[in-house]
Amino acid sequence: MIKSRAIWFFTPSNPTIAFGGFEGEGKREIYAQLPSYLIPKTIYIEPAMSLQMVEDLLREAKISYPFIAKPDVGMKGVLFRKIDNSEHLAAYHQQIPAMYLIQELIDLPLEVSVFYYRHPAADKGTVSGFFAKELLHITGNGTDAIHTLIKANPKAILRMQELRRKHGHLFEHVLQNGEKYYLSYAGNHNRGARFISLKHEIDNALHKVFDDLHSQVPHFYYGRYDIKTKSVEDLKAGKNFYILEYNGSGAEPNHIYDAGISLWSAYREILRHWNALYEISKYNHQNGFPYWSFKQGSAFLRKSNEHFKKLKPFE
Repeated sequence: MIKSRAIWFFTPSNPTIAFGGFEGEGKREIYAQLPSYLIPKTIYIEPAMSLQMVEDLLREAKISYPFIAKPDVGMKGVLFRKIDNSEHLAAYHQQIPAMYLIQELIDLPLEVSVFYYRHPAADKGTVSGFFAKELLHITGNGTDAIHTLIKANPKAILRMQELRRKHGHLFEHVLQNGEKYYLSYAGNHNRGARFISLKHEIDNALHKVFDDLHSQVPHFYYGRYDIKTKSVEDLKAGKNFYILEYNGSGAEPNHIYDAGISLWSAYREILRHWNALYEISKYNHQNGFPYWSFKQGSAFLRKSNEHFKKLKPFE
């Protein structure tokens, strides 16, 4: 901030995303800039729409159950839901107080995150982080009920209140031996997902995929992709993958988690990324993309905070 002489020094980092993608940006504006063939089928729903209108839009888009619903402006998996049937949809539509999107459920076996940044003056960028996500789940033993298995899971038990709201109607159900039951479909660390490092898989082929992607999205310079793919090999070959989300300048280098590194190593990695963010933002500012003013950024953050306060009770 001091070197840039701007509180919101990061706003030119991704100049075509509101606030540089630091907070409060909409998924709709990001999807509109990504190649359409890499985005799951998606429709956008206003809470004032009738349920019949929503169902009509689903039919027109040829999206069938089950599918994913999430706020257009969301954070940390709040109100991220897998919708299995019309009853679930009715309950979600009645509950959510803001615009949301419905997205086809991508039935590919591997979910990964890729952190990529590129200096605007360079032709090639850096894949700085690559990891797979294991979603929060329990596995049946043929004896214990779901609520007992949750209590035995060190991550799940920390979210007992939330899981009771989502799965309480099934708490007494006994899973078969070896049966896997997902407690959350949000691949967020704070929602219990486990990250598995794929750092050893970062190579020239992976870099080429994202260098080529960014040649189609010229003003995304710094952020993290959440991706569903068939395999690491297919992703490196540039096939059989979909972009679920793109997180801009507010994206954490999440590859520091579950990686077995020291606290100081984690700090160094964060600082390395923020230095890259600063250099990208400074260059773009010098080449026609101004920093947001203090007033503009403050007003945007106030609006964003008000939005998340509305969502928080439904977490």
